[in-house]
Amino acid sequence: MSTSSVSKGCFVFKPSAKKKKTLSLEDHFIHGCEGADESKTRFKLCQYLWDQIKTDTELLQDELNTKILDSLLDFTRKCSSTRQHSDWASHMRASEIPTAALVLGVNVPDHDMTFQSLSELLRQSVTPHVASVQAKECGALKHLIKRVLESTLCDWYTMNTKKSYSLTPGKKRSSPVKDDLQHPPIVIIFKDLEAFNAKVLQDFILICSRYIERLPLMFIFGIATSPSTIQHMLPHSVSSLLCIELFQSLSCTQHLATVIDKLILTTHFPFKLNGKVLQVLISIFLYHDFSVRNFIKGIQLALLEHFHSQPLSVLCCRKKEALLNVMQLGHQDLERIRQLPSFKRYVEKQEPQEQEHLLTDDTHLKEVCRRLIKDLRKYHKHYYPTLRCLHTLTSSLPRYPLGKQIRELHLICLEKNVWENEEYQSAMKLLKMLAKDELISLLKKCAEILQHSKSKNMKSALLLLEAMLAKFKQLDTVVAEPPPPAEEFITSPVKNLQKKTDLFQLQKALLEMNESRRSKKLSPFEVLRNEALQFIDSLVQSHLSPPESQTLYEVCYYSSSATVRRHLNAAPRTSIQAALNSPFYYLQNDRLKSEDGSVSNAAPDICIVYKLHLECGRLINLFDWLEAFATVVSAAEGNDPDSDSFGKVDDVKHARFIRAVSELEFLGFIKSTKQKTDHVARITWGGC
Repeated sequence: MSTSSVSKGCFVFKPSAKKKKTLSLEDHFIHGCEGADESKTRFKLCQYLWDQIKTDTELLQDELNTKILDSLLDFTRKCSSTRQHSDWASHMRASEIPTAALVLGVNVPDHDMTFQSLSELLRQSVTPHVASVQAKECGALKHLIKRVLESTLCDWYTMNTKKSYSLTPGKKRSSPVKDDLQHPPIVIIFKDLEAFNAKVLQDFILICSRYIERLPLMFIFGIATSPSTIQHMLPHSVSSLLCIELFQSLSCTQHLATVIDKLILTTHFPFKLNGKVLQVLISIFLYHDFSVRNFIKGIQLALLEHFHSQPLSVLCCRKKEALLNVMQLGHQDLERIRQLPSFKRYVEKQEPQEQEHLLTDDTHLKEVCRRLIKDLRKYHKHYYPTLRCLHTLTSSLPRYPLGKQIRELHLICLEKNVWENEEYQSAMKLLKMLAKDELISLLKKCAEILQHSKSKNMKSALLLLEAMLAKFKQLDTVVAEPPPPAEEFITSPVKNLQKKTDLFQLQKALLEMNESRRSKKLSPFEVLRNEALQFIDSLVQSHLSPPESQTLYEVCYYSSSATVRRHLNAAPRTSIQAALNSPFYYLQNDRLKSEDGSVSNAAPDICIVYKLHLECGRLINLFDWLEAFATVVSAAEGNDPDSDSFGKVDDVKHARFIRAVSELEFLGFIKSTKQKTDHVARITWGGC
């Protein structure tokens, strides 16, 4: 009798003591960082400025949305209090739901931050029952109801909002606010109304209207385009169930102007953008998404690239830290300073002996760099107040010769000397035509701008401007001068002309008229006006030179516009075609290397199919395409070209071909056609 034994065992495999090290943000930053000696210091400076930008933008967002959010909170409180005071039926007619139509604009990426702030404020001060829904999560009515009920359950709400006490006779209510908290409203926020299915939205509103007498429901519609969207999506039978009140948020262009004023046109941030980089960010904003959030991300990207690629960015910090970091620079960093284009121009202007010291003596160079860093800070302190003064004077002129927004004037000043611009000369001529009251009003605004500056030069400029304003004020008290004799107006070269005159005499008379006008005595106001405009012109020429004219500007200014454009304004079709044409560039596999633009037979199937389709015309025969694919794949498998099985189509190759063609169709390179059933149409060109 044979016996068999079965042994069961439990085996424990302990993980190795060495755990895989996870890279921190600092490790990612240092990896591949140019100038690794000061990379840790640069990372800390970059992180500090990044956090400062993030904090300031969040505060700015809250300030800009304060008005609209307060209006929405008042609206919800008003609707809630109306129900509490037993006046619900009279104010909200039968089955009428209070609805706030919030028009936020087409800058959809910025909406999430607004709705997040709104939800938090509602939960803190009005009601804990807030549900936010998006169209992508609510494709059907059941999904929409599920999302709402996950946040606010009707039974839970009814049970938990019952009065926990009964009022005894003779006792008064303690506070209306306390009573309001017994029945807080249920707020449902539709973040992207235009994206919702109209039928789903209609059915949901009809269902909610049946419970409005028992549940204090409220809607908030997030609208990106126009309030008329509600009329287009909802028929009258459904929209009549809503009591709609319109709310308009701040426009995205005004939001951008505020962000530029707080983040870019300020001395608080040492990091700066040159004209080309700023133009790229503004162009993406104006021509793509109108998203201020993405604009700020672009600034953060430029900040990260600057500190990662520029070893001298260790000096891009606050003044005291920068002066200390200068003294800690090594010989290699000082050599980098000597190679800067702006520093080379500075050396060329010095005496021969000074040039030798700057190029050979590191200690002397550090002292000079400290002085140049101070000069760069002074330049910014003078630049921004002068820029705002010039914008104040020219932003209201006809046709806006220097731009309507201050960012347009800033871009002009970043590129070249603004006073050499024809538009600047035109603006100065228009300023000479302003009336006395208009000119005095603009000069007073300039004085208010200069009052906020702590620079000595700006304070002295303020004193001169105030003196001119005092002179303008004295003009009103000066006794008017007697008018010139009437003979001066009668004696004119034109009067002396004969009835019949030739062209030479007419030209001579006109020249005499022009000379007489030039020699005409100016009035006291005209003299003072010219003096004021000359003062503004001297201020502009002294302080609005481009940053490239400043030594060591490369330390603070980021100038690689191509990098910013490549990261933020990506071209997906170009990237896809590059990947399909040259898979080695992305996969880094030596077997995929090829010459003359051809694709290796070891490439992925979709690359082979894509390369073969480039050799075809508008219509592609699927059978011929399949045979060509099978031939290339057989060569990749190492089959003998002389064998009968070489290039034959089997089930595996057929399946691989179908999958590759489907992927190509999904990417948008081909499409099916009704002209021929066994053909597909090619819809892209120029990919070779």
